[in-house]
Amino acid sequence: MFLIKWQDLTEKLVYRKYTDIYEFHKALKEMFPIESGEINKEHRTIPHLPAPKWFDGLRSTENRQVTLADYCLSLLNLPPKISRCTHVVHFFKVRPDDLNPTSSNNGRKPETFLLKQETSKKNVSDITGPIILQSYRVIADYEKNSKSELSVKDGDVVDVVEKNENGWWFCQMKDKRGWVPAAYLEPLDSPDESEEQEPNYEGETHIATKDYTGELEDELDVKEGETVEVIHKLLDGWWVVRRGSVTGYFPAMYLQNSGEAVSGERSQTKTKGLPPRRGTISNANSIHKQKRKEISQETYRRNSKRYLKARQSIIEAVETMTIGSTDEEKEEDKSKAQPAIPPRPSKKLILDRCSENTKLKIQTVT
Repeated sequence: MFLIKWQDLTEKLVYRKYTDIYEFHKALKEMFPIESGEINKEHRTIPHLPAPKWFDGLRSTENRQVTLADYCLSLLNLPPKISRCTHVVHFFKVRPDDLNPTSSNNGRKPETFLLKQETSKKNVSDITGPIILQSYRVIADYEKNSKSELSVKDGDVVDVVEKNENGWWFCQMKDKRGWVPAAYLEPLDSPDESEEQEPNYEGETHIATKDYTGELEDELDVKEGETVEVIHKLLDGWWVVRRGSVTGYFPAMYLQNSGEAVSGERSQTKTKGLPPRRGTISNANSIHKQKRKEISQETYRRNSKRYLKARQSIIEAVETMTIGSTDEEKEEDKSKAQPAIPPRPSKKLILDRCSENTKLKIQTVT
């Protein structure tokens, strides 16, 4: 929430998603390439803004308040050509949703707040403000299996307090709170969630902390202590991993990033059972016409093999060059002085490759 004071001294309250703010920030950098440091980092004046995180907990949401406050203060202190440009003014103008934020479709309640218990012991002036929770809709009935979970029905709207990467999300609904499988929740705005990352076929190395034998054909059997590469992190807690050239689903709950110590929070989450996979919910009832984007296991394997083949070709080429060179060639290579940094392009070359709009701005500055 932003309280905007305009030149005529009127004050307006506007609501913006962090993803929208980040897109605004990227567009602003494109409009002012010099001030964004695209040509020379030393000339950057536009403030930095962290990219949206995949998982947002309460701590990151609180830190974001300070980040946005500093960002807006720096932005408004920039020269008028940036701070008062049309892009900035239009972004903070009052929109129809700002006038009546509670009247959104599907019964969403964006004004649901959560205050930490310890804030009640402080003075009112010490409280930074409410934290807005994201609302999600339940796509199928779910009956809890433990006291820490929350039973929900198809069509219920819950507020997500915490998103855990193991596939369990802590939710509240009226006066009830508990863990709900992320696979049973869908966003109210659109079927595709921007926080779900694209596959990374280079892979992140993880170590299995527990034996797991796949129950379905597309799941991977892994023993405790084995090393796998995570190529796609999915919100339902079932990640696509690669072992050698074989890929398959594996529970994120049983994975630990290599070189990372097991935290107390991660150890506690292991007391819960495995969350259900999104693809196993047969009676899912979505409100969206377009279904969530799903990638077949065959596509994962095909793209993964293509990446591994390309990586192997590069390794073999480097090895061939190293083995094929003679001692004289090696000595000759050593004698050649290789620059540590490539030469900086000339001003003329930079201008030749710039757009006409950028050329005019550079000439104005100089």
